[in-house]
Amino acid sequence: MHKDINALFDALWQDYVAMTPSAAKIHQLLSKGEPIINDHIALRTFNLAKVNLSVLAKHFESLGYVACGDYYFEAKKLKAKHFEHPDSIQPKVFISELLVEEFSPELQTIVKQMVEQVDSASTTADNFLYSGRHWQMDLATYETLLAESEYAAWVAAFGYRANHFTVSINHLPGFDTLAEVNDTLKQAGFALNTSGGEIKGSAAVLLEQSSTLADRVEVSFSDAVVAIPSCFYEFALRYPKPNGDLYTGFVAASADKIFESTNNAM
Repeated sequence: MHKDINALFDALWQDYVAMTPSAAKIHQLLSKGEPIINDHIALRTFNLAKVNLSVLAKHFESLGYVACGDYYFEAKKLKAKHFEHPDSIQPKVFISELLVEEFSPELQTIVKQMVEQVDSASTTADNFLYSGRHWQMDLATYETLLAESEYAAWVAAFGYRANHFTVSINHLPGFDTLAEVNDTLKQAGFALNTSGGEIKGSAAVLLEQSSTLADRVEVSFSDAVVAIPSCFYEFALRYPKPNGDLYTGFVAASADKIFESTNNAM
């Protein structure tokens, strides 16, 4: 487990940018040389004991993070929690897990066989959250998973790493609205996730979110190298609650559409 919160996020970021070359370009485009405050990162896993949500969460809880919200995505068969640090400038962490038992016997068997290949000791190592894939897999297995669950296929292909980072628009100099950010991205040639509209959420739910479509990167399977959707970059604008504090939670209906940023079909 990392002792230093900044070292953990730096390592996650370096791994993420390697998988998401567009993120480095967008970071440069929006930051204009200033530091960017990261609203949250998201991680994906399976709800099997060795690698479940709580196993990933321990890495953050050891650095002072606490669980602050529970979410359920019925159609995608996912559960999630978000975690916050006492220092509000530190990124929030959104961890989701696939409810493996709700899928076909075939998917359950594949996922269990993959997770059996994970060395338990590696799940507590400093680098686990950006260690990638811990199992062998052929292309046909990826495609079998993809036919049933895009999420399962993504975790199978990419393993343990940040699925996305998120720019806090509240802390971004030079932009007041999410629409301005989206326009800047589109003018620069970046494709946005339009599922549920370019902007998901609203001032009424105290959170607006948008995201790019995932980059495509070449992934090595045991029998092929194929370009598939990797990670994406998200943008979030938070609104104040009645007491004046910014809302820090997540909106399940919006997150549901954000998950689709890694879909193959888009």
